[in-house]
Amino acid sequence: MAPQDENQSQDKPVLKGAITISQINSDEITFLANRFWAPDTANAHEAYNPQIIEDIYRKEICDTRHSLRRIMMLEFSQYLENYLWPNFDGQRASRAHLMSVVAMVNEKFREKVEVWKVFENNGELFVKFFQRVLEACIEECPVTPATMREQTALLVFLNHCFNSMEVEICRNQAKRLVSLAMWACLQPKRREQELNQIPEWRKFWKKLLKRDKPELGEKLHWERHFLQNLMIKFIRILETIPADGPVCEETVRYCERFVEFLIDLEALLPTRRFFNTVMDDCHVVVRCSLSSLVRREEGNLFAQ
Repeated sequence: MAPQDENQSQDKPVLKGAITISQINSDEITFLANRFWAPDTANAHEAYNPQIIEDIYRKEICDTRHSLRRIMMLEFSQYLENYLWPNFDGQRASRAHLMSVVAMVNEKFREKVEVWKVFENNGELFVKFFQRVLEACIEECPVTPATMREQTALLVFLNHCFNSMEVEICRNQAKRLVSLAMWACLQPKRREQELNQIPEWRKFWKKLLKRDKPELGEKLHWERHFLQNLMIKFIRILETIPADGPVCEETVRYCERFVEFLIDLEALLPTRRFFNTVMDDCHVVVRCSLSSLVRREEGNLFAQ
């Protein structure tokens, strides 16, 4: 979002939530950017310090009271382009580093600005980053406000990727999760039933099995079961919401975002064809309709 100049005419008030030039210049994030990543101070930058990322994630991104405004400041300072991504180190990057990249990508989508160009110069690193995101999406974690905020951010990022199939780096990662190969997670009788309906798919299925390399068996099994495992995790989280009494707001938001994710997968032709069968096999719609959240006031949006 572009900053607002405080010297504007008084008959043009500053928009609510907008960041002014003086606020940017006096902000702690601007001072940090000038020290570590701002383009116009490149010759005077201090050495990369991973603790900076840890501190920013804890103080600015995780602070739910002011996080949106702080993330806007980080985006304006080109935090992702000039510090997070150039210093992202695949499997060795910290959880805070991973989640910071996710948060900044989600902010770029919120502001409707260019997103994927920064990743296109290093496709191999994006593959490692995307794998880390997938692993974080299905990891076992306690249902707490903090973990649900992280899980929601990861889910929103994943949805952005699936909705960016026209971008090669996204398409290459997403298609391996939603191809015919994902039917490996179906019950054998259900898979046979589906393959009998369309003989051409049975031919593709046989070719697929022949092409599989034994040394990649574990990796392929993980990929082909990813969306099924993600839906199982969602159902488990959904069932933690009681019929009455207090409910975690972040858990409700995660459930709403997950249904939105499913709707988008169903709406996209490249993802719907094979995913729809797996979703039906997991009985997701039935489990949602029988959940306590549907009958709670907090579940109005979820029910819709």
